Amino acid sequence: MNFKEYIETHRKAVYDKICEYIPITEPKEHYEMVRDYIDRQGSYRRPGLVMLAGQMFGASVGELLLPAAAQQLSEDWILVVDDAQDDSELRRGKPALHRIHGWVHSVDASMTGHMVMWKMLKDYIAQVGIERGGRLYDRFFDMIKYTVEGQYVENTFIHDTKDLKRASEDLYFKIVDSKTCFYTVYGPMQLGAIAAGQPDNVLDALKEIGTYAGIAFQITDDVLDLIGDEKVFGKKNRGDLYEGKLTLMVLHAYRSATPEEKERMDSIYRKRRQEKSAEEIQFIVDMIDKYRGLDYAKGVAEQYGQKAKAAIDRHRSLLPDNDYARIMISAMEELYVRKK
Repeated sequence: MNFKEYIETHRKAVYDKICEYIPITEPKEHYEMVRDYIDRQGSYRRPGLVMLAGQMFGASVGELLLPAAAQQLSEDWILVVDDAQDDSELRRGKPALHRIHGWVHSVDASMTGHMVMWKMLKDYIAQVGIERGGRLYDRFFDMIKYTVEGQYVENTFIHDTKDLKRASEDLYFKIVDSKTCFYTVYGPMQLGAIAAGQPDNVLDALKEIGTYAGIAFQITDDVLDLIGDEKVFGKKNRGDLYEGKLTLMVLHAYRSATPEEKERMDSIYRKRRQEKSAEEIQFIVDMIDKYRGLDYAKGVAEQYGQKAKAAIDRHRSLLPDNDYARIMISAMEELYVRKK
């Protein structure tokens, strides 16, 4: 069984648990909006890692379901806000929620998902006790807090700085560490390990593995945004460029560009999404092609993928010898060797 197959064995249970906490009641229109992204169902990678790491260390499905459902619900409500802030067009192959219902109602829907997420975690504490439940709650809080901080740093560049001269790979990796490594990879794995009663040294090992894998995941995500199939990826092609986000491809092209090319790239990045033309976005793409930004980004992703594999080897003694561990090890590669 690979990681994708593992996710599918638990998808329905996680989804049903979320729906149990968010039934469509009155006001019906509001709860239909709350359920919209939930019902679209994303990749379920994050709750999959919660379940997989937990089972790897001996936790039961029943002990893992609430943390996994809270993890997935966090993605659903965060994406509503993220899409509204970025004015994204698509999410999971359909129009973004704010495009259908407007910014105000979308934020109301997001807030409900946010509140229910904490209710799930409170119920988890009641289920397993304050020691284990409180420890998981604290790690979950740290994960969400760091993610929001990363969102702030990224939005500051997109909406305030808007200047590639003031950007750097260090800034890019700072954003990736908070918004991807912790939230998407090692945070979910740590939650599963905590649910299974694992000590801090195990959590530290998962952090090292997940940091490297998370960086490779995000770089691959950036590449797919540029060249991926919209129908497969579920998001608008070249959305990162329209939104003014930093990617290694853009930074590498900017670093290599002539002064005249840099000035034009900056003039495009200073514009809001709605002001950018298709021709201007194509110019950025042409710069990436000219200076082999795709090759550069893919090479860095491969380097971090190899670092993740090396970290797994270093910490192999902390991982059980079971089928779940083998799936988890393969999952680290599947995070960045993907089409969506």
